[in-house]
Amino acid sequence: MPKFLSIALVLGMAAAPVAAQTPPPPPPAAAKAQAAAYVKAAGMSDLYEITSSKLALQKSRNDDVRRFAQMMIDHHTQTTAATVRAARQDGLPPTPPRLGGAQASIGELRRASADAFDRLYIGQQLPAHQAALDLHQSFAANGDRPALKASAQAAVPIVQQHIQMLEQMPR
Repeated sequence: MPKFLSIALVLGMAAAPVAAQTPPPPPPAAAKAQAAAYVKAAGMSDLYEITSSKLALQKSRNDDVRRFAQMMIDHHTQTTAATVRAARQDGLPPTPPRLGGAQASIGELRRASADAFDRLYIGQQLPAHQAALDLHQSFAANGDRPALKASAQAAVPIVQQHIQMLEQMPR
């Protein structure tokens, strides 16, 4: 590699801002088969998606990101409602979702500059959705309550669609 190209690459990397990217923590293993843990983990996942996407509507200047964020709010509000209905049908009283370990991710988004926000938001969304997909697929296959298993199975194609869209978005 020519010396001037090496210097240009090093200078280019040094000039690029490096921001932390903290996706929400993955759900506990128990959430992949035990109904109460699944409801809690699915609720946290949806709440993270809704909260982070509301921030995207406030902070993003990119219309594609804003459209995606609105879709996240709409879809994850629907999947939360479906999980709550299924939990009740299976005899579990659902508790209101909490952000739990996802609070750090939300804090990172809140602190992000407008210039860094979109990259950080998309960077968090992809692993969060991959973890959610694993959660829903696993519970649909191994869960211990039938209505929740069906609800988890119904969430799978929604989350898969989100992942496909995220993979197409610039990071």
